[in-house]
Amino acid sequence: MELDILIFAAHPDDAELSMGGAIAKLTAGGYKVGLVDLSRGELGTRGTPELRLKEAEEASRILNLTLRENLGFNDGNLKYNEEHLHALIRKIREFRPKILFAPYFNDRHPDHIGVGNLVKEAFFFSGLPKIVTGQDAYRPGRLFYYMQTYEFKPSFIVDISETFETKMNAVRAYKSQFYNPDSNEPETFISQPNFLKFLEARAKVYGFKIGKDYGEPFFCEEEIEFDIVQLIK
Repeated sequence: MELDILIFAAHPDDAELSMGGAIAKLTAGGYKVGLVDLSRGELGTRGTPELRLKEAEEASRILNLTLRENLGFNDGNLKYNEEHLHALIRKIREFRPKILFAPYFNDRHPDHIGVGNLVKEAFFFSGLPKIVTGQDAYRPGRLFYYMQTYEFKPSFIVDISETFETKMNAVRAYKSQFYNPDSNEPETFISQPNFLKFLEARAKVYGFKIGKDYGEPFFCEEEIEFDIVQLIK
């Protein structure tokens, strides 16, 4: 199956938190969006891997993803090695997306950094015919990075005003991970009561920067063409 968009994430819920609004906007526009999580998040303080997979299924339904897969790599060890690199190359060649998304390569969580760097390598090497996987070589048109904990100066901001609530519904599908007054599990960085308020505040800040209610920021290492005619229209 060929996709328009392929997103790589270290753990279930990473993509929803970072670009759930953009995903919902793309799927509402009829684009085929796939998401590949590299781990089951088994080192997470709250919940279980089995529960998080069920939560990911619900979030995928809310976002109307074309497909979602989990590579089952070891949480806490998502960094460069040949197995990881070739697995990502195979996925890129299998789905042949026009655009690739990855975690920004500087973040609080080492796994996010590792996956960002892995995707950058896979993005390039998937286009080399001499790397043999039994598939045709293929390189997507662009690689964009999404924001997790650490901020960056965006290359562009996507207006998610119409899909912000869909994003938050997808985030709330991960009931084990976020604030629950009835939970007896230890508190984490993202289970604090104010974390979801922070998520909304960040979306409002980036929305304000483009004159919209809500926005999600993205970064590209390459220059992006700007069509000034479309802006005038």
